[in-house]
Amino acid sequence: MGDLLIAALLGLLEGLTEFLPVSSTGHLLLAAQFLGFESAGKTFEVVIQLGAVLALLTVYFAKLWQVFSTVHRDPASARFVTSVTLAFLPAVVIGVLAHDFIKTVLFETPRLIAVMLILGGFVLLVIDRIAPEPQHHDATTLPFRKALAIGFAQCLAMVPGVSRSGATIVGALFLGVEKRAAAEFSFFLSMPTMAAAVGYDLLKNRDVLDFSAWSQIGVGFGMAFVTGVIVVKWLLNYIGRHGYALFGWWRIIVGGVALIALSLGS
Repeated sequence: MGDLLIAALLGLLEGLTEFLPVSSTGHLLLAAQFLGFESAGKTFEVVIQLGAVLALLTVYFAKLWQVFSTVHRDPASARFVTSVTLAFLPAVVIGVLAHDFIKTVLFETPRLIAVMLILGGFVLLVIDRIAPEPQHHDATTLPFRKALAIGFAQCLAMVPGVSRSGATIVGALFLGVEKRAAAEFSFFLSMPTMAAAVGYDLLKNRDVLDFSAWSQIGVGFGMAFVTGVIVVKWLLNYIGRHGYALFGWWRIIVGGVALIALSLGS
């Protein structure tokens, strides 16, 4: 399979899965494993995540502009920025402390990724049925203590296969956040989290980064951006009507197939 086609497939996979509770990192690592794809310093895998970040910024540009242009005079805007900042802080601290272990041990364990996909799928199926009655229906007005708790839940996603959006959504649902609002808060939280993670990865790996394959990076980035925009616009309406069961089954099937393939030595 040609390098550009693989780059397009991986970019498509990143855009499709980044904001779904299915673990984009798990999908990318497993796909790269089976396709035999590897970039020096993981440059490709890191940079295409910026395509997904840009997709989110594009969809929410008007909202973000309204918030940041009024944060100095509007208490509601200031409160929203504070809640996202609080939720972001645990990932900063734990991510910096555990970065090397996560990247050199956990990311190199395909079976762990497959198992976490399956376990996370069952968690989604359960929470979709037993989530407490929602108390919060607006992602921009969550209490600070609940925003911070969601931030700690997000840290579980540092284990590949758990899913950043899945961990934040499940945490929010347990805390009484309505399904659509839980997904939207996950979107807002993902912007600083993903941007910081990509920036820190690039800084830590600056000596081994390889940007020579610009065509592959460009194709992957573009595919991640386009599909990311489509997924973000579609996801909130789907979740509002159907919940998260589909993504639970998706995780279980993908994880199960991966485990079988790994066991057969593929």
